[in-house]
Formats: sequence, C-alpha cells, structure tokens
Amino acid sequence: MDVITDITARRAALTPDRPAFHVVATGEIVSFAALEDRSARAARVLADRGVGAGDRVAILCRNRVEFFEALFACAKLGAIFAPLNWRMPARELADLLDDCAPVLLLTGAEDAATATGAAQLRGIAVMDLEQDWQAARDAAEPHPGRVSWPGDEPWYLIYTSGTTGRPKGVIQTYRMALVNYVNISQAIGLRDGDATVNFLPLFHTAGINLHTLPVLMAGGLNHVLPGFDAATVLALIEAGRLDVMLCVPAVYRELSLHPAFETTDLTRLRHWACGGAPMPDVLIEQYAARGAVVCNGFGMTETGPTAFLMDREHALDKIGSVGKPQLLIEARIATPDGTPLPVGETGEVQFFGPGLTPGYWQREAETRQLFTADGWLKSGDLGRFDSDGYCYIAGRIKEMYISGGENVYPAEVENVLDEHPAILEAAVTGVDDEKWGEVGCAHLILRAGQSVTDEALRSWCRERLAGYKVPRHFLRADDFPRTAAGKVQKHLLPRPEGVE
Repeated sequence: MDVITDITARRAALTPDRPAFHVVATGEIVSFAALEDRSARAARVLADRGVGAGDRVAILCRNRVEFFEALFACAKLGAIFAPLNWRMPARELADLLDDCAPVLLLTGAEDAATATGAAQLRGIAVMDLEQDWQAARDAAEPHPGRVSWPGDEPWYLIYTSGTTGRPKGVIQTYRMALVNYVNISQAIGLRDGDATVNFLPLFHTAGINLHTLPVLMAGGLNHVLPGFDAATVLALIEAGRLDVMLCVPAVYRELSLHPAFETTDLTRLRHWACGGAPMPDVLIEQYAARGAVVCNGFGMTETGPTAFLMDREHALDKIGSVGKPQLLIEARIATPDGTPLPVGETGEVQFFGPGLTPGYWQREAETRQLFTADGWLKSGDLGRFDSDGYCYIAGRIKEMYISGGENVYPAEVENVLDEHPAILEAAVTGVDDEKWGEVGCAHLILRAGQSVTDEALRSWCRERLAGYKVPRHFLRADDFPRTAAGKVQKHLLPRPEGVE
C-alpha cells in the first residue's frame, strides 16, 4: 500500500457512464466520467490560484458534489484538503485557519458570510462554490494530475470536535482511505453498483467515509442531501433506491419518530449500520421488529474510521456489542500503558494496523501521547471482549465514575433507562457526593406526552441494576448538546442544583 492510483480516473475508465452522484434536490446525475472531468478541471483551477503539493485548501459547506470534486482535485495535485465545521462561528473558524494555514477557502452560499468573516480575520482568499467555482471549473483545461498517490501522504484533515480541548487536525492518508474501503466493504458485503445516501456532515469522517467514499470506489451511487431529512431518507428506502446506509443513533431515532416510518418497507435496504455513538438496545429491537437488523459499530477518526462492526448473524443475540475487529485492524483491551488484559476484563480499547492516522497536524507532543510504547493507538474508550471475540464498549475512560468504591460505566445505566417506555434518550454522568464520592446523574429526554417521577425511575433501575449504579439525580431536557457524530457532549450537561 505504498501508493494508490487516481480513484476518479480509474473509476471513469472502468464505468464511465454509471452514475456516481445523484443530487436529490435537483435530480442532477453526475456520472463517473463527469466526476473525473470536473475533478481534473478543478485541479487546474486550484493550481492556477497557487495551490501546489503540500498546500492546504479549506472548505466550509453543506453536503454537495463540489466538495468531492475539490477533495479529488487536491489529491491530483498533492494538496491537503481541510473541511471545516459549519457549526462554528467565524472567530472559532479563524483559529482552525491559523492551524492549517490554507492558500484558499472554498465555501457554499449557506456559510459564505461566516467563511468570509473568518477569512478576513486571517487574510485568506475565499471562493464561492455556486458561481465562481463552477464557472472557473467549466472554463479550465483538465489537469493531468499525478500518476500515483503515495499511501503515507496526508490527503485531508478532519478536525476533532474539541470536547476535551481545542480541536486537533487528524491526518487522513491515502492508505487510510484504501484500508477503510477494505474494512467496511467486507463488513457490510458492499457490492458493485450499490447505492447509499450522503447527508452526515462532511467535516466529520463518517460524512466522507461511511459509506460515501467506499461506495464511490466500488462504482456505486451516492444520493446527496444537503443535510438529514427523515422524509426524504424514508422515501428513498421505500422506493428501493438504497442498498446500504450508516446512521448515528440520533438519526435512527428521528426516522423512527417520523409518521412514514410505520409504512416504510425497511427490508428494501440490505445493510443497516450504526456508528458515532452507542445505539440503545431498545432502538435496535424496534428496528429488528420491522425486519431491519441494525449492526452496531465502533471506530475513530484516528482509525480511518472503520474498526469494529457487528455481523448481522449475531446482531440480536449479541445485542449491545460492536462486533469484532475488521480485516485490516487489530484490537486489544489493555491498561493505559499497554499491558494486555484477559478476556472479560474491562480496560482501554487499543488498535494496531495499516489504517491508523500517523498523528495530529502540527501536534508532535499530542501525537506521541496517542500511541503506546509498542505502537498501539490509544482510543480513550473502555471496553471488553467476550469469549467469542465480540467487543462491548463501556464508554469513555473519563466518563467512568466511582461510587462507594465501585466502578460505574454510564453506558450500562443509559441502556436500562432507554428501555423505560417514557424515555426517548438518557445520558448519565458522575457528580460529586459527600457520602459515596460520586453518584450518577441521569439526564433524560422524555417521549412526547410522557411523564415519569424520579422515584418511579429509581424503582425501574433498582430492578435491573446493582444499587450503586442507580442514579441519585434525574434531570429533564428537551435535547442534549452533541457533536457532529451525535455523541452527547457530557461536559456541557448541567449539574444538579447544589452540586458543584
């Protein structure tokens, strides 16, 4: 895997007339031949604006075909692509621009004002994707590009959400893209010409890699939405236009709450996958009752991202598991210093293989901290393997709390609360307590029209959990603060009254 070939050029040679993208809002179809032509012309546009090998090109936009044109254009030049988070204000984006120092910032109309504000703070040129980009691209001569793309070379940067500090640019290499293609393709049984839908944010690894880029590499079709829309996704499923799909749990919840969910034939979609955050058991069971077996998975931006994915055959009898490590990645449970732990014991999930990031952009110290002395990547997540080799994730190391000398893993408590008929979603944190050191605080989103008392919830938990795991506090909320992957940002959740 020292080099990979030009993906769009090879796909255009293999299946030139096959559709690569379908823009759902307009009905536009972009063939693989057209995608290669646009990407090659886009490379010329970038080169004419001074972009060369190793230079960065930033982008701030919603989901659209032009994003992928720019991604492949950068690959043809050896430039580094840097998708930015459109949820950030201009001041925060300016800090990311400082970090990646792009030659050019591309932006869609929805984010043009924010992009311009951030770019003006740093003196960076801005190019809009609606008019300037398309006009320049269509007028340009195709750039010949590079013969090969070095496997260990940075292709693009994905900035972490910054839940534990300022965002870091996770380097994504060409080798990581190829390894992820192998890992996810064999895990979901990806077929030549399969179709998926692209709506997860493109500044997040799932928006690019699950399953858009692998489907493109397989010669398949991506239906593109600017963002998630439950009615449109359900309509695509009902029409039999989707074969494989990955969603985060929040999306699965929204789909299940839509009026069209009950009449949609979910069996028309062949493979359902979930990532980004743990999917509650009760939600998996709800989909299974309708013939849709949702396979839980687990990975990181730093792993490319595919690491674990549950197989359909055991998704229900091993409910709660994220499956086994996929073909080109190894995983172990270990102490933070890298000492492996036996089957059944809970410890840090660590990874090894050819698809890991080489590190963080311009962060040597933090890159060193990411790996153990023997070269395994530290996830920061707790997990355990059962005797059959299936992994169960217990949550982030920093989320575990100790109550009366006993370890409490919030994911276990959340699963029990999610099973309550009045609860739509639960998030559990540890808070200080004078007697027990720490106790649980359950943050709850209730189902529409439902109510439940704290004492009823304690009784529910006592019937299903050891006493030290039962939350002391229960707080209600309309929603939770979340990352782009749907993970609850627990450090932003409020504390109970009187608890510091």
